[in-house]
Amino acid sequence: MSFWWFWAQAPVVEDALDEDLPFLADIHAQTFAHPWHPDELGRLMAQDGVIVLTARRSSPYGTRNPVGFLIIRQAADEAEVLTIAVHPRHQGRGIASKLLQTGLFRLYTERCTHLFLEVDASNAPALSLYRRLGFKQVGERKGYYRAGEGDGTALVMRADLR
Repeated sequence: MSFWWFWAQAPVVEDALDEDLPFLADIHAQTFAHPWHPDELGRLMAQDGVIVLTARRSSPYGTRNPVGFLIIRQAADEAEVLTIAVHPRHQGRGIASKLLQTGLFRLYTERCTHLFLEVDASNAPALSLYRRLGFKQVGERKGYYRAGEGDGTALVMRADLR
């Protein structure tokens, strides 16, 4: 019996819950060199203007635990991506794209004009995703990242929502 449909389902993106915090911290630890503790994530989630979205597999036969998440902080009519992470086992399935599209739509409905983010210049998959979603490079920070494959340059990118 084939279960291709199990993995083919689009992820469900929704607001994060307090009980998701240990899973989000685990995903972050498996994705980045400097992981965030669940308490740090909880403090962020409690702040005004912070949006925390999770992606979950939509299958009724799978776990409801998050497989990815996005944190955005909005101030006035601008916002920034604080982090986006997808569990390594689930990367390459469009989850980050779905998270960002949902975040962009939410910001658009809240009359936000720009979304900024920083990305390691050597992170080709992330750069490809961001460019596909309309982000343009607007700046550069040399030596921003200590851990990474390249020289640590961070590219500052912006998506215009209006």
